[in-house]
Amino acid sequence: MSDSHIIVCPHCHAPNRVPADKLAARGSCGKCKQPLFDGHPVELDTASFDQHIGRSDLPVLVDFWAPWCGPCRMMAPAFAQAALQLEPQVRLAKLNTEEHQRPAAQFGIRSIPTMILFRNGREIARQSGAMDAANIVRWVKSAL
Repeated sequence: MSDSHIIVCPHCHAPNRVPADKLAARGSCGKCKQPLFDGHPVELDTASFDQHIGRSDLPVLVDFWAPWCGPCRMMAPAFAQAALQLEPQVRLAKLNTEEHQRPAAQFGIRSIPTMILFRNGREIARQSGAMDAANIVRWVKSAL
């Protein structure tokens, strides 16, 4: 019986134990005192990718993107809008595949943008190509 969740801070990437009935209250990190949810996708690097995917009890949706990719840049506002709609049930995150190539290689990213939904450290769904916010939200909810 789990009456709490591990939520990884989007700012300092420290794990926080949050009582299940307090999840909607969107508390603050015990380490850095920043909000655990701020309605914005988390920018990940290789180390924080491992922390968020491996430690969080929340599903994590990662947008694998690159700065030179036009469709990635077009989808960025929609991805941010989806974060507002899906938090605190799902953490949204972005990983720049140019700067952080190991996770992209590890998950066989062949085209961008590609979104992968993780739960308990495992990939549960994948979608390539740009989507608007409504379709991102619909796709995530259908995968969960």
